[in-house]
Amino acid sequence: MNNLPVTFIWPQFLWLLLALPLLVLIYWWLLRRRRHAALRYASLAIVREAMGKGPGWRRHVPPLLLLLAFAAMLLASARPMASIVLPSQEQTIILAMDVSGSMRAEDVQPNRLVASQNAAKAFLAELPRHVKVGIVAFAGTAQVVQPVTLSREDLVAAIDKFQLQRATAIGSAIVVSLSELFPEQRINLGDMTYSRNSDPFAPKGRSLDQPKSDEAPFTPVAPGSYTSAAVILLTDGQRTTGVETAEATQMAADRGVRVYTVGVGTVDGEIIGFEGWSMRVRLDEETLKDVAEKTKGEYFYAGTAENLKQVYESLSTRLTVEKKETEIAGLLALLASVLVMVSAGLSLLWFNRVA
Repeated sequence: MNNLPVTFIWPQFLWLLLALPLLVLIYWWLLRRRRHAALRYASLAIVREAMGKGPGWRRHVPPLLLLLAFAAMLLASARPMASIVLPSQEQTIILAMDVSGSMRAEDVQPNRLVASQNAAKAFLAELPRHVKVGIVAFAGTAQVVQPVTLSREDLVAAIDKFQLQRATAIGSAIVVSLSELFPEQRINLGDMTYSRNSDPFAPKGRSLDQPKSDEAPFTPVAPGSYTSAAVILLTDGQRTTGVETAEATQMAADRGVRVYTVGVGTVDGEIIGFEGWSMRVRLDEETLKDVAEKTKGEYFYAGTAENLKQVYESLSTRLTVEKKETEIAGLLALLASVLVMVSAGLSLLWFNRVA
């Protein structure tokens, strides 16, 4: 039944539709009764009027509209559900943008950072003005560089001030984004597991410079169920430090927040130099796909500056409208009311009587 375009919460009420053929039979019986009664009149004109032959086909229109109205009301009683496109309830978006040294790579022209800045600003220009946006910049650490705001000018100014730094803390970026979305939860980075690199056998621990939160235990919700906000994570996906990405991803999933990940650069990458050292920076697609999958978001690949721009344009559309399964009983009830009024109006107009 899930594959059907329309489903019903109370499908047992659909049995009431069997009353429709009965109503048609009653209408047919009434017409025959009128014809028999018309034979008693002496005047031919009166006979024709009694038999309903004067108005012709119009005499059947009001009853037909009433029948359709009755059918709409019966369908509404079964509480139908349909997947329709509606304005999204998401009102807040957090842009988490990578400013690590690997973003200086020029496999995306003019380089990854500048291309991501330009695409982010184009994205902001496409968003409806009522959508609030906050910006988190991350490298070795993550911080809110622009709290949630409606001011596009403040957001653009924050993006233009990005400075490249060492290391990449993807997990920390997700956690800080969540703390901006849920300030009342007092999410504490000190409670998180961290390590200095992505080696699964590397030493791990917890921060000693922040007290552990004594907040009440958090109750998880279904992944992707929080529709008031979303996080867009833009990075080359190579974590080197900070909170474990898997742990941060689980935090987002438990809060129902979708994380849309955007991979910048090429899979092969290139060798870059930074402060006297050099390294090959590659796009870690597997990490970004995993984050998107577990949070019920989506992963987008942006191998070129033009692709990156197209990705952000696509995200703008996805975050402002979405297809949802919605109960449409109210619409059917409205349709039934309109049909009844039209039926009554036509009866008064054509025959000077109702139905």
